[in-house]
This record gives sequence, structure tokens and C-alpha cells, in this order.
Amino acid sequence: MVPMVKPALRRGWRDLNTVQFGMTPAHAMTLGPMDTATGSFLDLLNGTRGPELLREEGRRMDLPDGQVDGLVERLARAGLLDDARGGGPAADALRAKPELLDRLRPDLASLSLTTSEPGEALGLLAARRSLRVQVRGAGRVGAVLASLLSGAGVGEVDVRDCGRVEPWDVAPGGLPAESVGDRRDEAARRAVRRAAPDRPPRRGSRAPAGTDDPGLSLVILAPRDDVAVHAPAPSAADALVASGTPHLYAGVVEATGVVGPLVLPGETGCAGCLHEDRTDRDPVWPRLVTQWRSGKARQTGPPCDLALATAVAGLAAAHALAFLDGRGPSGAGVRWEVSLPSLHWRARPVRAHSSCACGAAEKGNREHSAEDAASHETMAVQRPSTMLRPGTDAARLAGTWRAHV
Repeated sequence: MVPMVKPALRRGWRDLNTVQFGMTPAHAMTLGPMDTATGSFLDLLNGTRGPELLREEGRRMDLPDGQVDGLVERLARAGLLDDARGGGPAADALRAKPELLDRLRPDLASLSLTTSEPGEALGLLAARRSLRVQVRGAGRVGAVLASLLSGAGVGEVDVRDCGRVEPWDVAPGGLPAESVGDRRDEAARRAVRRAAPDRPPRRGSRAPAGTDDPGLSLVILAPRDDVAVHAPAPSAADALVASGTPHLYAGVVEATGVVGPLVLPGETGCAGCLHEDRTDRDPVWPRLVTQWRSGKARQTGPPCDLALATAVAGLAAAHALAFLDGRGPSGAGVRWEVSLPSLHWRARPVRAHSSCACGAAEKGNREHSAEDAASHETMAVQRPSTMLRPGTDAARLAGTWRAHV
């Protein structure tokens, strides 16, 4: 390992003996007490020296034996340390392309704040290059969203849509004005290629339109039709549910932005669950949806404010990247909504429904039954375990680390 204090964290001294890493409460940590020599040694943890050289520098600075290794270990345990050569073979391949890495350095810095293991951030960033995402819909939301994912390092972002680009489809970061009249899917793919930090790796022939490629890591449904945003048709994702392909919904309807749910087939609520739940709460819902879908199509663009569409694309891209990076399905079972002019995001739950054929409700019932049984079996041993927590924490933190809010 070649230790390096995470450069994304600004450093400041709270007093003569306490140093703070980071500014925001979400990521800031403090270390103390610290003497002047050890504080100066922190500047040497910059990714240019291995352990042996660091120990030599410590001896020159008259640091006690073992203090260098102890400091490095504590910094690593607190998630403040990175490895300038870590991340595995894929990360090494990324380092071999300095121009590409320079384009992605802000993304790398952000990942370093949300990962704890040294070298993990670059490993995740490099892993994005092997992922395949499909965006279905190339309007103001879908085209920008696809470009964001491509610019963030996702190796292949395919866009599916029909028709030709209309003037109201144009958006900064998405379809440019000169693409009006071009085939919508081809124009969106050009935008994706322009956003990519380098030429994406070559793939075999794509699956034909209308079929589902089992190699996809995620499908994002970003329809231009506002009815499909407000009331997504379960049939549009039947093949995705059947193949077990994770998919995420995003769009704008009547000046309201929608992101979610992220559907993990058979595990979390899907479009069918959403429809069944709405029908339970409003029996007239199916009748309204039928009328909306059979109504006359809009001759011009739907109410889709440019700033709102961009915000929706950004939040959807953030949820997609979190899932693709293996951070957990933060958008699963939730539909985020925001309306103009208040701009207050609301999280609406999308629960697995027992009447839906996706099977998520049945799986949830089995898990709850197992959890209930386990809690009854372990209640007798849970209470004494709390007595060990203070001693365990004290040994782990050694009285020197604390989170700073």
C-alpha cells in the first residue's frame, strides 16, 4: 500500500493539538491529541511513499517506533486514508490512461468520501467501465440522464426511442438544437458519445429493438409521454421483471418531477404494485388511466420545465450510479416527487402488493416471518450483549477519534 490522506477532505486545526479532516458533518472527522511532529508527518502521506520510506521519514522526525504504523492504521480504520496504487487490475488500467482519469477525478474524489477501504474508490470507478445501461426515452429527461451516466464513466449507455427530434426536446447536456429532425435514438446516442470521457469499449451486436438484453446492469424508463410517467404501464416492464433486470423510473408530468421506484424484480415494489395500491386507495383510478391513455396525443411538448427536467435527470443518475456502484438500492420502494414552484421533494412509498404477479409481496412476507422467528429465538441473548458495547468501542477508538458535527 502507498498511503495517501484523502485529498477530497480539507484539513484544518481546531486547536494546537486537534486536526479536523473535512468540512461537512457527513464526512468530517477529528484526530487528537496530536503533537507538532506528527502533524507535520501528515503532509508526507501524499501517495508518493510506501511503508518503508514512511518509517524512515518518521525516524528522521524523531517519532517513536511504531507511531508511523499506528497512525496509518488509525487513519485507514477511520476511512481517511486512500491507497495510491490500490483498486486492482481494472484500476491499474485506468491509471494507464491519465487523460481519462483527469476527466473523472471529481467523480473519483466524490467516491473517496463515500468509501472506507483504501483503493476502493478507484476500483469502483474503474468497474463502471464494464457496466451496460439502457435508457428508454430520449426526451429532455432521458437524453440528459444518459449523457450524465456516460460522463460519469459508465462503459456503455444505450438509448432507445422512436420518432424524430422535435424543437422542444432540445436541452443543454442532452439533444442539441442541430439534431432537430434527426432520428431521436441516433441523436441521443451521439450525445452519449460526446459526454463519454473516452471511447467506450467495443461490444458485440446489440439486441434488436423490442427485446431485452440479459447483459444489462440497469434499465431506466424515462418516457416522454406524461401519462406513462404518472401511471407507468406494468406491461412495459413485464419482460424486465421476468428476466430479473433491475429498472428505474424517471420523468416529468405536469410540472412535477418523478424519480423511482428502483425495481429489483421479485424483491421490491414494481409498476404493477403501484397500480394495484392506487386502485385500492381510489377505485376510479383504472378508469382515469384508461381515459388518459386513450386521449389525443399532445401536438407539442408536455409541461416539462427545463430546470426541473435537468434536476430529475440528475437525481435519477445519482440513484442509478449508487446502485451500479453496489451501494445498495437507495431508491427501491420509493417514488420521489417534486413540483413547481415549491421544489420540495417528497418520498412516497411503493410497497409490494399481494395482488401483483411480480412476487415481491410473497418474498417480503417470508422474510418478515423469518425475522420474527429469529427475534423470538434470540431475545434472551440480546440483552447481555449491550454490556460489551462501551468496552468494545473504547478499544476500537483508543480515545482519540470522534465524529465532528
